[in-house]
Amino acid sequence: MPTDSSASAGPLADLRVVEMAQLIAGPFCGQLLGDFGAEVIKLEPPGTGDPMRQWGREKPHGRSLWWPIIARNKKSVTCDLRTPEGQDLARRLIERADIVVENLRPGTLERWGLGFDRLRETNPDLVMVRVTGFGQTGPYAPRAGYGSIGEAMGGLRHVTGDPGSPPSRTGISLGDSLAGLFAALGALAAVNGRRRTGRGQVVDSAIYEAVLAMMESLLPEWEVAGYQRERTGPVLPNVAPSNVYPAKDGEMVLIAANQDTVFKRLAAVMDHPELSTDDRYATHAARGHNMTELDELISGWTANFGVEELLARLHDGGVPAGRIYTARDMFADPHFAAREAIIRLVHPELGELPMHNVFPRLGETPGTVRALGPLLGEHNTEIYGDLLGLGEKERAALAERGVI
Repeated sequence: MPTDSSASAGPLADLRVVEMAQLIAGPFCGQLLGDFGAEVIKLEPPGTGDPMRQWGREKPHGRSLWWPIIARNKKSVTCDLRTPEGQDLARRLIERADIVVENLRPGTLERWGLGFDRLRETNPDLVMVRVTGFGQTGPYAPRAGYGSIGEAMGGLRHVTGDPGSPPSRTGISLGDSLAGLFAALGALAAVNGRRRTGRGQVVDSAIYEAVLAMMESLLPEWEVAGYQRERTGPVLPNVAPSNVYPAKDGEMVLIAANQDTVFKRLAAVMDHPELSTDDRYATHAARGHNMTELDELISGWTANFGVEELLARLHDGGVPAGRIYTARDMFADPHFAAREAIIRLVHPELGELPMHNVFPRLGETPGTVRALGPLLGEHNTEIYGDLLGLGEKERAALAERGVI
């Protein structure tokens, strides 16, 4: 296991992770663990590597702009897991690991002799994180599952978009990322749990369940109250005011003043304090019942001001409000800059490359981005040579046979 557990190395610097995952959900779990200092050794197919090396809309110099982020802080080794020799290399690496992350279909690792029961024979402390569309058990477990399917079956797609349109999606791979996030949480819970039990365990993170976990009170609303949540566009039913409103210069501002005390502040900023005692708007329930009328009233007021003056009035009055940012807005925002929410590292081909910083922030042992996504097989010598003790000739023979 890694021995550098100093604060500067990150709070997870004493953990070694073997990542046998590709695309988004599993690798995002690995990214989060690596952000906080874990040594993440990523196994990739020789010659091709993780498909994420090619994904992304924009590819300057033929390079993915996504790969440097999702593979940051990781070490790349090539390993053909479909061969007995590759499976043996993986087994030897996992014997020296705390956590293994995989997102293959259930049963695949077992066919390769890399199932959890087999691996724990030589590494009883092992935590195996398994990220799939539908989990390791149940009738749907063998199905292929992408994040989009998990978003649909977990309930998110049905409530996303405008009521007059088909179910929509967010512009990011939310289901995959949620599964990776919960997988990382589960990994750390399991690592902490083995301090008491002395044994590792399986962390089963299903994409559809990760999405379901975010669905608030959707289930009891249906069964207990007979209410089915539907698509509602930019608002939530009976939560008002909380919407986007127009400024005079064509910009839009989101105002969230649905709490009684905050609505009272908004009414004061609007120079209509009487609204907060009006029976139509005085309570959360009343505002929800009259939300359309109230939104029209607020829109009529916001349209009198340019966006900067409008935001200044709202912020001075203690009313939560903000513009709807694009990437350009984030780069220009002084708060993003002051908190270093965006960092820049130098890529050998792309030059200075911006990306989001590590989150959440730890006061004493913060995470860091120490390196961008590696070249394919960049760490073969370090891992196979230094860690496993394979000589140069042995490594060359494995490479010649296409194992690494």
